[in-house]
Amino acid sequence: MPKLLLIDDDEDVLSLNEGFLQKEGFITKRTTKPKECIPLLKHFDPDCIVLDVLMPELNGFELCKEIRKHSDAPFLFLSGCTSEDDRLQGFSLGADDYITKPYSLQELSARIRVILRRNTPKETSLNFLCYPPLKLDLQLHKAYYNEEEIALSNREYELLYHLMSKPNQTLTFEKLGELIWGNYQQTDRKTLMVTASRLRKKLSLYVGLTEVITTAWSKGYQFTWKKVYGENEQYRKKTGL
Repeated sequence: MPKLLLIDDDEDVLSLNEGFLQKEGFITKRTTKPKECIPLLKHFDPDCIVLDVLMPELNGFELCKEIRKHSDAPFLFLSGCTSEDDRLQGFSLGADDYITKPYSLQELSARIRVILRRNTPKETSLNFLCYPPLKLDLQLHKAYYNEEEIALSNREYELLYHLMSKPNQTLTFEKLGELIWGNYQQTDRKTLMVTASRLRKKLSLYVGLTEVITTAWSKGYQFTWKKVYGENEQYRKKTGL
């Protein structure tokens, strides 16, 4: 089930939002103190962040900049500020949506689901993880470019799988080590760097996959889906997508 981190200085609003979203099937964590959200990001790893703009301790715009140092999870702003300048500021910071108050809880839930759909891997079946033209066979542990198999080692496949499972989000060296080996040691960092280098070299042989794995300097790696499917004009023209 999708995980949401809710941040608002108004406890009543948080309780109302959380109660409804939990009934909608979401797993939630909440906080009224913006500075408490940073530790939560590491342990909770939310799929989406919902934060208020007008908070006395640290406003939502300022908090967003801090969050981006630790997480690439999609987020939306809730705000009583209805001016165009405020909305534009929110989107300029990378917000996926900006909802002005008052709003209905049904609308909030619906907009969160839209954000999650845009940031969730497309699965053609339970056995496949697909970002056309890239596809993973989860049973056979194989990667394909359209129907052509990409020759990957087991470790390269595992790294690609974990990155594709969290598109457009940076996975730290520590997180990747835990996912692949069950724990992380400092010596694993070099192994991950070598594996990522080999993986990118192999993917670069295919149209549209040259920049699919990007580096977050000194932090880790990211699967950048939008570059593959949304921004690569050469690929769109070639495939008609």
